[in-house]
Amino acid sequence: MLNKMKDDYISWIVLIGALLLLLEVFFFNPGLIFSLFVSGAMVYFGRKMLHKMMGKMLFWGGLFFFISCVIGMLTFRFFLLSVLIYIVIHFAQSKKKPAIIRPIIEEPASSDGNELLVNSMPYIKNSWLGSQKTPQQAYEWDDINVLAGIGDTVIDFSYTVLPKGEAVIFIRNIVGNIKIFVPYDIEVNIHHTTLVGAADLLEYHQGRSFNQQLVVKTPGYDGADQKIKIFTSMLIGDIEVKRI
Repeated sequence: MLNKMKDDYISWIVLIGALLLLLEVFFFNPGLIFSLFVSGAMVYFGRKMLHKMMGKMLFWGGLFFFISCVIGMLTFRFFLLSVLIYIVIHFAQSKKKPAIIRPIIEEPASSDGNELLVNSMPYIKNSWLGSQKTPQQAYEWDDINVLAGIGDTVIDFSYTVLPKGEAVIFIRNIVGNIKIFVPYDIEVNIHHTTLVGAADLLEYHQGRSFNQQLVVKTPGYDGADQKIKIFTSMLIGDIEVKRI
């Protein structure tokens, strides 16, 4: 149902955008076609002569002229507003119902060689929009390395058993919060950077600040048999790492 709503929303945006483009070209700004044609020609011929000074001037001048024409278009502003509204709606929905990604592990594939390969789908995936969290049921642990756009990410170790050695988490986020719940008997090493945000890392607390870079490590980390290393970076957002 949600996917159908998204498809309908995008279809309406494309339809209205096409109508606005026709109205703008034929009624409100008839010289737009000529401006785009001239700037496109400057870019085309300038690219063929990039080794010459005149070619560089034509190329960059045409590119600047073309971008200026596009930014000034009513249709372009409509698309920007539509994308902003879509992001806000999607972010609000993801806050209410964060996506729960359940692990799907395939059987080892047969191979003619001596090596058996296991193809597993990660339970935390790269996502430009929407919040994600580990399953609230038993799952097999696998190291996490994701890029997240806008949304929260929750990692909960309550329903998994860590293997011997070092478990690693990499999370790079644009806007959103990160919450990680680790067991009491596991040592932790945290490397965190953010442009704007607050941090609650175990017993360490840092209020909202700018250009923050923190390293927090529990005393017994280096000699521990089981431990977790966490790398997080974000533009705007808070991080919380707490014991469970």
